[in-house]
Amino acid sequence: MTATAAAPEEDGTAPAGGGTASGQDASRPVRQIVPPEDLHATELAFLAAHDSGPRPPGWRLTPRSVVTFVMGSHGAALTLPDDARAAAGTPRRLVIDGKFVGDRALVERCVVTLAGERALLLVGEPGTAKSMLSELLAAAVCGTSGLVVQGTAGTTEDQLKYGWNYAQLLAGGPSPAALVPSPVLTAMSRGAIGRVEEVTRCLPEVQDALVSLLSERRIAVPELAGGPDGLAHATPGFNLIATANLRDRGVSEMSAALKRRFNFETVGAIGDLDAETALVRRQARAALERSGAAFQVDDAVLEALVTAFRDLREGRSAEGWEVERPSTVMSTAEAVAVAGALGLAAAYFPGDRDVLELLPGHLLGVVRKDDPADAARLRGYWDGPVRRRAEEGAATWRALWDLRTVLEG
Repeated sequence: MTATAAAPEEDGTAPAGGGTASGQDASRPVRQIVPPEDLHATELAFLAAHDSGPRPPGWRLTPRSVVTFVMGSHGAALTLPDDARAAAGTPRRLVIDGKFVGDRALVERCVVTLAGERALLLVGEPGTAKSMLSELLAAAVCGTSGLVVQGTAGTTEDQLKYGWNYAQLLAGGPSPAALVPSPVLTAMSRGAIGRVEEVTRCLPEVQDALVSLLSERRIAVPELAGGPDGLAHATPGFNLIATANLRDRGVSEMSAALKRRFNFETVGAIGDLDAETALVRRQARAALERSGAAFQVDDAVLEALVTAFRDLREGRSAEGWEVERPSTVMSTAEAVAVAGALGLAAAYFPGDRDVLELLPGHLLGVVRKDDPADAARLRGYWDGPVRRRAEEGAATWRALWDLRTVLEG
């Protein structure tokens, strides 16, 4: 798929999103996932020129502009001041696209935390966009979301601090040239935002390395002791964003000492049906466009999909009927995956069957991930809200009720 430049509107207002149609430079290799600092480069350049207010040390945007970047300008076109000094090619007017669907107050608290010297920990159920929010915040604050360590049981202390180029180490001994900085150490030296994904999946001894790092804002390099490079200090602007999955809280529980170094913010599920449906549609369409296919899932099917996810997630239907919750997390991210699968089926097997017929099977696949017994809970949902909506005459739900036999396999 060829990237084409998105032309400004006739009144001089650039389109929402502020970039190319694919978010990529046509001269660069096509990427499946484009980091936010590249995808929204025009927005970031515009906001840097738009707001000349006070900025914390090392920040590229003001705190207010960081919030605007994440939450959007709600359809309003912002205009650069007459005296603004903008990068070449930056439009004079721009609508900032909303990227995170959630509470603005939450985002504001996150930004205030990062402006200080306490680290930020985003916690929540799987699929609530914790990682996406951390990427957006990092991109807006320092211009890169790529200084990240993925927490796993195999993550080592070296990955949080530094390692060595062993060829150079053996050839010339310990030296700054032989040292390989971790993403966190790189963030410290640049005055940037470092990120640690799934911090509670790291072993306790690895987590403990963060305690002194966040307290003292420096990393000792004993091999270079006695020289100026034996102690790496954080420069102004450095901070850390970590994420933690509530389902994995017991994997490697954080120590009280480490918890005190973070401000905790909980990222919850999307509260509004229309907002969640719009997000699922947007994300699924974007995924199909990256595959070169058009998104052709009917709005009624998409709404039924999101409604089912919400009912099963919350244990209560929109009408107030009780629903037995499955043990698996019915997250928005999973809903996007199912919507994408339906879209791919419509694109690559056109006319074979109505995509609505595929929905029960995909839901069954989702709920059985953690516990096969959850299939019975999904059948209970069909016998409850799905049947009652069918009896009330809703055509989509009537069709879904008629597909109940799919769940008996």
